[in-house]
Amino acid sequence: MSNALNKPGTESTPHAIVRSLRGHPSLPDAVRDKLVLITGASSGIGEAAAIAVGAAGGTVLLVARGEEKLRATAAKVESVGGVAHVHPCDLTDLDAIDKLVADVLAQHGRVDILVNNAGRSIRRSLALSYDRFHDYQRTMQLNYFAPVRLMLGVLPGMRERKSGQVINISSVGVLTRAPRFGAYIASKAALDTLADAWQAETQDDNVRFTTVYMSLVRTPMIAPTTLYQKFPALTPEQAAGVVCEAITDRPRRVSPAFGRFAFLADAITPEILDSVRNRGFKLFGDSTAAKGRPAPVDDDKLTPASKAFVEATRGVHW
Repeated sequence: MSNALNKPGTESTPHAIVRSLRGHPSLPDAVRDKLVLITGASSGIGEAAAIAVGAAGGTVLLVARGEEKLRATAAKVESVGGVAHVHPCDLTDLDAIDKLVADVLAQHGRVDILVNNAGRSIRRSLALSYDRFHDYQRTMQLNYFAPVRLMLGVLPGMRERKSGQVINISSVGVLTRAPRFGAYIASKAALDTLADAWQAETQDDNVRFTTVYMSLVRTPMIAPTTLYQKFPALTPEQAAGVVCEAITDRPRRVSPAFGRFAFLADAITPEILDSVRNRGFKLFGDSTAAKGRPAPVDDDKLTPASKAFVEATRGVHW
């Protein structure tokens, strides 16, 4: 996975030359005259991606629950010369999603690129989850059912026009099967396998499904786990760079090296990876937030062993 360290909407000259030789368009070429719908656009990766796409000349359709924050994102997009439209929507409400799709198609006519970025992450061990079935329900609702509803709304137009892309922001945890994230990675894995099935059906329609197995990103979503303040993580702008490269390259999958290694190793010898995951599980405890208590001052301390483990598995959330 690229570090995506370039300024949003731009590419360094050497990088641009290499991409051109490989036949990949620049971001401005890829998003010119395109309508890009981004969910979770009020903060974090979604906001940063919207700014980058807007700066490159794409028109961004901003979706999230809070209208005020979306308007703030739209102002940032417009400040870099982009065009943004605000579409507030509670993505936990399936009827609201249907109305969103109807409004977007009525106002804009189509969606060329859909970025399913909005998501909910829950870090909680099995021992703390026996009476929390709702954790699994709410992650599945936002991480799986919401994007499915959106895709069912925009895919007919993409297929008819013989052009379109769906980018699903997943997690490296799906490849590593990170402990304590059962509810989260199960919902993301469901979306991943659905995209595989649908890609086979839409291959001849020039519709591309791209899954981005994102490394840990320093966003408000990870803030409750104060331990992550000590973990290496991408900035939202770096993560947005990964999304932008997914738009230009249209790959089927994007993942960090350790994620690919873990996925292959798990397929060959899951027992070894079980031991690695068990090691990570024992090195890092449940956060006090997961236990429903205020975080103590030392909640984010790492031991020498845990620091070494984090460095060896950079980008993975434990």
